[in-house]
Amino acid sequence: MVPGGVFGVAAVNNAVMTKPLVIQAEELDAEPAAWLGERCELVACRYDDSGFGALLARADGLVVRTYTVVDTAMLAAAPRLRVVARAGVGVDNIDLEACWGRGVVVVNTPGANTRAVVEFVVASVLDALRPRLFLHEALDREAWGTVRKDLEAPRQLADCTVGVLGLGRIGSQVARAFGGLDAKVIYHDLREIELRLRFGAEPVGREELFARADIVTVHVDGRKANYHIVDAEAFVRMREDIVFLNTSRGFVVDPVACAEFFVDHPGAMAILDVHDPEPIVETSPLLEIANVHLSPHIAGATRAAKREMSWVVRDVWRVLSGEEPGCPVMPVGD
Repeated sequence: MVPGGVFGVAAVNNAVMTKPLVIQAEELDAEPAAWLGERCELVACRYDDSGFGALLARADGLVVRTYTVVDTAMLAAAPRLRVVARAGVGVDNIDLEACWGRGVVVVNTPGANTRAVVEFVVASVLDALRPRLFLHEALDREAWGTVRKDLEAPRQLADCTVGVLGLGRIGSQVARAFGGLDAKVIYHDLREIELRLRFGAEPVGREELFARADIVTVHVDGRKANYHIVDAEAFVRMREDIVFLNTSRGFVVDPVACAEFFVDHPGAMAILDVHDPEPIVETSPLLEIANVHLSPHIAGATRAAKREMSWVVRDVWRVLSGEEPGCPVMPVGD
């Protein structure tokens, strides 16, 4: 090829005009999607759409959220794929080892939904401890007195011990929030955590955490070893009036053991935002238990969090441009 010749110019122009193809398999905030769309050929196509396979065969990038499973079969159908982006934190739906083994970079947005999840946890605990009623009509003196008596809270947060299982990015901020409300906070984690990152929380063993806490909130990662980490033995150790929350992963809680405990302990309460599988199936043992409250995976669902998670597209473009991503996700052990 002669530099500056007609063929050379045409080749350069074609290279400039050809944009990498990125599949948006799940919802993104409009602004980050538009930003990436200016730089790439961005095609919104659900993972279960009939046209997904044809797009995947020529895709350079893939943006997912919670429900697109990126496994060896999908990777085999994507020979051009260079980057998989998780618009969020957890990458349980992505086979990290398979991706890195094929040279596919995985990126995510750690910290994007931390504040949202912390708010959800604190709000849920306050809902559990402080029953409330809003009046829309006048009451006579007797009804007024009855309502006030019925809504008297048996406990207040400042008199409770909060147990945080997993003092990572979210768990540490949960500990900080509850400590700021004068609760006693204890935690269990596999790692030795610097004093300044504990925010006053006391490290304890796993069994001690379940036994001492009035409130247990789970914030562990998706490693295989955390499967059913909250099992029948854990529930046996818990207080009869425990407030138990899981906003991490559905599979970390044994659903049968959980259901049996809360049926047997009507004074306790479970608030479960994550499930295995999702959506919740009709055969789930956790359905129709009065003191088990199931929410549809909304702890991180604020507009601000969604926008921040969607900006994972910046790392998509970095990888496709040959640059180092800001937040690569490496495989971890069990």
